[in-house]
Amino acid sequence: MSTTDVTKEKQDIDEKSISARLESQDHVKVVDVSNAEFALALSTGPQLSPYSWRSLQLFLILLVSFMGSLSNGFDGSVMSAVNGMEQYLDYFGITGLDAGGGVGTKTAIIFGIYSIGSIVGVAIAGPVADRFGRRGGMALGSLIIIVGAVVVTVSKSTQYLLGGRFVLGFGVAITTTAAPAYVVEMSPPQWRGRLTAGITIATGRMSGTVSFRAPLAIQIAPAGILLIFVYLLPESPRWLISVGRHEEARHILAKYHGDGDENAPLVLLEWKEFEESIKIDASDKRWWDYSELFNTPNARYRTFMMLLMGFFGQWSGNGLGYFLTILFQNAGVKSQDRRLVLNFANTVISAGGALIGTSLTDKVGRRTIWFWGTLSCSGMLAIVTGCTAKFGQSGANVTGANTAIAFIFLFGFVYSLTYTPLQALYPAECLEYNTRAKGMALYAFAVSCASFVNTYAGPIALGRITWKYYIVYIAWDLFECFIIYFCAVETKGRTLEELDEIFRSANPVKASIRKHKISVVEKAGKTVVVDDNTV
Repeated sequence: MSTTDVTKEKQDIDEKSISARLESQDHVKVVDVSNAEFALALSTGPQLSPYSWRSLQLFLILLVSFMGSLSNGFDGSVMSAVNGMEQYLDYFGITGLDAGGGVGTKTAIIFGIYSIGSIVGVAIAGPVADRFGRRGGMALGSLIIIVGAVVVTVSKSTQYLLGGRFVLGFGVAITTTAAPAYVVEMSPPQWRGRLTAGITIATGRMSGTVSFRAPLAIQIAPAGILLIFVYLLPESPRWLISVGRHEEARHILAKYHGDGDENAPLVLLEWKEFEESIKIDASDKRWWDYSELFNTPNARYRTFMMLLMGFFGQWSGNGLGYFLTILFQNAGVKSQDRRLVLNFANTVISAGGALIGTSLTDKVGRRTIWFWGTLSCSGMLAIVTGCTAKFGQSGANVTGANTAIAFIFLFGFVYSLTYTPLQALYPAECLEYNTRAKGMALYAFAVSCASFVNTYAGPIALGRITWKYYIVYIAWDLFECFIIYFCAVETKGRTLEELDEIFRSANPVKASIRKHKISVVEKAGKTVVVDDNTV
């Protein structure tokens, strides 16, 4: 039903009579929602069951596309463990045996070159995803990642290692531009938010170079899965509309958002918004044109939100994740084997946090999780810092040292709960379709720049000031909370195109968290949504 029809119904139904009927009739209910049209579409259309065969198909489709983001996450998990192996440090002549892992300038360059590769890859990431589709971007990026992973795995010298990591970063920039955009564009609005390390323990006990080459080779797996299956996936309906393939787009939209019904209210609502928002002559048709990311207040605020997530996601303590074995050494763990076991345990705990966070984003909301998660990260790191400073190196208090280790785990859990789902979801939600691919490329650029600071400064700082480096992240997290509270827009419960109205408002934050009280009324065999008032 159109907004005009809803308005007419509102005139026909006296608000006082609605309130009186609420107490006596079951078929009238009042709920708080963000958008009346969206609420009507969900309440009157086919109800998508997460357990239906079609939904399971969609989950499998998105699982394959998630391999694009997993390729990036693998580098952090694998290199964190490899950097703590004596075999790796000895083979490449890297200092850090006494520190629990590689530190110093050489380690900084080895880690940082990955980010430099990503920065360079950003130049083609957006145009590739716009020109060849989201699937084309994922395919090219995964192929480049496989090449880089092979070079890293068989490297005989630091030069080969650096070259392979540069190529890895280049490919990851392309997949992390195309894959998140694809996931967001394929997911139904009401489900959008939901939708390696173990081997290092065993290989770390080997005496030869296989100990670090085996986990490095594992990085081929997610990219290989993506490359093999990517062209079996349906293309993004938004991209299909942008290139004039309307029938194919409508079929895909109906199949996965309307339970096969092209006339389902949610499908019709999304289709209308797509046609209004996707421009035939927009900047996504010009590979060199990034102007639509900055040319209006609306666009600038969207870009600001996207860049906030890019930098905050990397500077909330995530940079320490590359050097976990060093953190464990600072906390008093002297055995390499135990450090690798703890590194694996942290990965499992963090994965649990990510799964819980994914399930919460559509219930709690992006903004709420972002604020409280970041504040909790600061608190966890403060306890790690205090316990490490007092008990870590002296070994006088085993309980205190174990407390530091426990809160390293808790930090990983909370960080993953907060940022793992939001980093893939929130930037793509904030961007309009016409700027999404180039915007995600700019996001990848921001992430790569922030990551370069982490990976280059981290090993040098940990080598010189050890645990005192943690204090930088504690203070920065508190600053992030201030910015998030006053600037972050809530995107939960909105269609992607509807967010345009929010970003155009004078105060996007207030507009995004405002709720409408609506009455859902059964009248003459029809379901009518009446927007009572704004609360």
